[in-house]
Amino acid sequence: MSKTIIVTGTDTDIGKTVFAAGLAAALGARYWKPVQSGLVDGTDAARVKTLGVPRTHILPEAYRLATPCSPHLAAEIDGVSIEVDRLALPAGDDALVVEGAGGVLVPVTRTMLFADVFARWNQPVVLVARTGLGTINHSLLSIEALRARGVPILGVAFIGEPVEDSEAIVAEIGKVRRLGRLPRLDPLNGETLEAAFHSNFDLEIFR
Repeated sequence: MSKTIIVTGTDTDIGKTVFAAGLAAALGARYWKPVQSGLVDGTDAARVKTLGVPRTHILPEAYRLATPCSPHLAAEIDGVSIEVDRLALPAGDDALVVEGAGGVLVPVTRTMLFADVFARWNQPVVLVARTGLGTINHSLLSIEALRARGVPILGVAFIGEPVEDSEAIVAEIGKVRRLGRLPRLDPLNGETLEAAFHSNFDLEIFR
């Protein structure tokens, strides 16, 4: 299988999709969001297209759920049964960036969490964490949950303003690589994201 990197987060709405878009565009990789919940406000696949990922590199979701909540409940409300076998990683020769939904322990079904799916895939994970208050606890709990399942962790990517002590202690106590920090961008578009990504991350780590 080609190089696959899974992008997950410590929570929802922390910048995971922006990071995944920046990474996919920088690597020339395909992007895949296996489960999308909430369609009214647009999809993450549509957003990464506006952030520099070509349409031809964006794979269709395995499940598109209308209700904006955890996938397990959104599926039940929408009358959909999520089959884990449909979440197998797509084949292909190009690199692949896979974005999870919400945090590490978000339920995909009532018996399986995203961390369990990551364990089945057995591919390196990038944990995206904000730099604000609470990130040490959330990051270390997420790292423990991944390690308990044997999920390989490539490192932690931070989002937001610099908070040196928090970023350093997560890497030190969690025994993970500190990949870099992506600042909040205004304006946020493909050009500004590309420039910021190349300035703040060593792409060779992801190759």
